Amino acid sequence: MIPLPIRIIGIDPGLRTTGWGIIEAYGSRLSFIACGCVRSDDKLSTAARLRQLHEGLSEIIRAHAPHEAAVEETFVNRDPQSALKLGHARGIALAVPALAGLEVAEYAANLIKKTVVGAGHAEKTQVAMMVRVLLPKSDAATADAADALAVAITHAQHRAARKRLSA
Repeated sequence: MIPLPIRIIGIDPGLRTTGWGIIEAYGSRLSFIACGCVRSDDKLSTAARLRQLHEGLSEIIRAHAPHEAAVEETFVNRDPQSALKLGHARGIALAVPALAGLEVAEYAANLIKKTVVGAGHAEKTQVAMMVRVLLPKSDAATADAADALAVAITHAQHRAARKRLSA
């Protein structure tokens, strides 16, 4: 039986800007589909901003019909207020694909960097450069979109092992 391509959405959550990237994985071959950012208006209440993120991600999932989703885990932040806001945005990033019926995986930032760059403490510029190498047709205009593509690439590389472990 020939495996079908798997369409994956990677999400890099943030309250101000949530990056998203969609790839297709066909065995070990990866293809770029689309990427971008969902932005919230910082003049609005937190609830209204979360609604903007929810609506934006929901539209992207409707438009691109991914099969699976992957979200970057939150790193510990020194500022509790910032960590809480990021946690709210991350909740939206997890809930939207789950509500759309997608399996959602989570990956630590260090694992994403190690998978894409080869070093767990790589700089954002290194991640963006390797995303362009791995997905030559990608057009990530922002670091958030490049990070989201890196999340999707990580899921493509680790999904088989995750499936074996859960079976």
